[in-house]
Amino acid sequence: MSTRREFLKTGGALVIGFGLSENILGQSSAQPPTPRGSVPGPPDARQIDTWLAIHSDNTTTLYIGYAELGQGNSTALTQIAAEELDLDLSQIKLVGLDTNVTPNQGGTYSSASIARGGPQVRTAAAEARFALLKMAASRFGVPQENLSVVKGVVTSGSGAASRSVTYGELIGGKLFNLPFANSAPVKATADYKIVGKPAVRRDMTEKISGNYTYIQYVRVPGMLHGRVVRPRGQGAYGTVAKVLSVDESSIAGIGGARVIRNGDFIGVVAETEWDAVRAAQQLKVTWDIKPSLPTSEDLYARMRGAQTQDSFVRQSNTLDAAFKSAAHVASQICHGPYQSHAPFGPNCAIADVKPDSALVMSSTQDIYNLRTGLARILKLNANQVRVQYVEGSGTYGHSCHDDAAQAAVILSQSAGRPVRLQFMRWDEHGWDNYGPAHVGEARVGADANGRIVAYEYHGWQHSWCTTETSDQLAFGTAAAERPGVGAQGINPLTLGSMYDVPNYQLVNHKLPGLEYLKGAWLRSPLDLSLSFASEQAVDQLAYLMKIDPWEFRQRNIKDPRWLGVLNATAQAANWKPRPAAANLSTAKIVTGRGIGVGTHLASYGGAVAEIEVNRETGRVVAKHLYGAIDAGLVVNPGIVEAQITGQLIQTASRMFKEEVTFNTTNVTSLDWNSYPILRFEEAPEVTPIVVQRLNERSSGAGEEVMAAAAAAIANAFFDATRVRMQRFPFTPARVLAALK
Repeated sequence: MSTRREFLKTGGALVIGFGLSENILGQSSAQPPTPRGSVPGPPDARQIDTWLAIHSDNTTTLYIGYAELGQGNSTALTQIAAEELDLDLSQIKLVGLDTNVTPNQGGTYSSASIARGGPQVRTAAAEARFALLKMAASRFGVPQENLSVVKGVVTSGSGAASRSVTYGELIGGKLFNLPFANSAPVKATADYKIVGKPAVRRDMTEKISGNYTYIQYVRVPGMLHGRVVRPRGQGAYGTVAKVLSVDESSIAGIGGARVIRNGDFIGVVAETEWDAVRAAQQLKVTWDIKPSLPTSEDLYARMRGAQTQDSFVRQSNTLDAAFKSAAHVASQICHGPYQSHAPFGPNCAIADVKPDSALVMSSTQDIYNLRTGLARILKLNANQVRVQYVEGSGTYGHSCHDDAAQAAVILSQSAGRPVRLQFMRWDEHGWDNYGPAHVGEARVGADANGRIVAYEYHGWQHSWCTTETSDQLAFGTAAAERPGVGAQGINPLTLGSMYDVPNYQLVNHKLPGLEYLKGAWLRSPLDLSLSFASEQAVDQLAYLMKIDPWEFRQRNIKDPRWLGVLNATAQAANWKPRPAAANLSTAKIVTGRGIGVGTHLASYGGAVAEIEVNRETGRVVAKHLYGAIDAGLVVNPGIVEAQITGQLIQTASRMFKEEVTFNTTNVTSLDWNSYPILRFEEAPEVTPIVVQRLNERSSGAGEEVMAAAAAAIANAFFDATRVRMQRFPFTPARVLAALK
């Protein structure tokens, strides 16, 4: 195998385990086939060869279009392929995502890798197996149904009369040259031997040993190091800071450092990284910055009082009458903050721009979409831009990875050399595409028998950004708002739809996004806020009726899958029925427990929280969190358990610590002190529970228990204190004020 440096000289992808060295020859062709990777993609998704290649040594290369973001999909998708092909996991290898090599399956977000990508990989593998068995049947002169396959060895007959041939012998080193037949059967779940079982993640050994190659570690020959120079913290998305002056003499003492300006985009490049860092810090730039924001304390009043575009997500004409007839009505307000993606390693990208082409390495969630955007910036055809994915150090949604790639190509195009661009911590924290702020108002009514008869939710939130900061600064590209609602609006899956409610109304109040901070998807966007309000109102009804919170939810849920996750968490936590706030104490440290349900997409999430509240300091600690996910057919339960664990810990961090702060001109939370996250010693004990349903379609498991966990934490706080919190995170000052 070539070294990384030698490989990058050829323009190939930096991949884990092996290079893109396979030159797969066709079975029969008058013209030699084009080597894979030498022409721009995406390859035709209806061709078997787009998805996999069989080699002479009876191994297989699988080509997938979803990025390994640390969620384990590179292992789970391989399990699906191995299952359908009747191969051992050790016989399948992967290549890195590359717009010249891998299929376009869409972006790696919305918990889509298994839910949407799994069926594609399953179909492709089944089509390949069907074609291979057809070849073997022809060779042996027997019907396909008389053949069996174990680890890629096809066998006909038994005993002394048996004959066998490997996949590699049938087609190794050649193309299938076949479109999908649309007749290839997929395995029945009852026959699964690999799918549904734990398997060691293929990326973990190198990650645990410290040998994994993240984008921050990649170096290429002849490259310069780059940094951007921006105001410390963004203002309103629609108001771009303007450069008044740049004093290039301020970095004259840093040999080899160079200022690159394109419009209001300012960057520096240097031969060494430290020189680039020093130059970015020392360069004197005068910015024209005007007040454009409310403060973080004034945010919610401005959102609640603004003119909005209103729409009914669900509507009931009998809602008012139902509330009037209800024996008990509970209301709850939520003020949910902006929160940052805050990856441990600030985003990084490498670009090598030439007059007629560009090679870009990025930790983007969508290589093909990024390619289109970079081509526009560079004024090239999309087929002249090649994007290769290399995993970054943390993501959790649409952080600054595409912005970093844009900055890298701008610097490389001007410098005439490859540039490695990495953001500084204040760039990452201050110019993120933040998880959105939210104002929510929930109202829920129940009859005298404890049955929910009316449910209403109003949600205020603004649209998300589509224009990256580098594009805005360099080219004056107008700030655009992402069209549609979807995850940008209130989510009926989390808001009351799990309950059997006859009168049900949801109203979405859309705010103009240009007047606020840049917003985008952050793991389980809006759902923490939605469930925080909704499930506290439901919990308050149970309290008013002196009914145990678990029992109250059981009484109002009919769907067996919602009941499944609700009961699984309660049973794991050894929940003893009693009304909430029944064990109040005047001690310095009080304890509470809470339960909640919620989701993001099509899965089902349930959670129980056990917390401690220090009544003197206001500090809240999660001692134990239990989380259950029903994601249908779970390909690898171990991976989903790890996902649940990560979600529960991150939810605790977001509920207790994380909040973007800002004044009227810019974001002020620019480091780990001003934007703290949960520390290791504060992490709760976690019990993850996978509710396996082999005969249901796979759905998302990357963010589907966070809403339930946020609700459980809020309800546990009430159980400990008999106080309902209206705003998170639960900072000590906020808790002490609420307790008074």
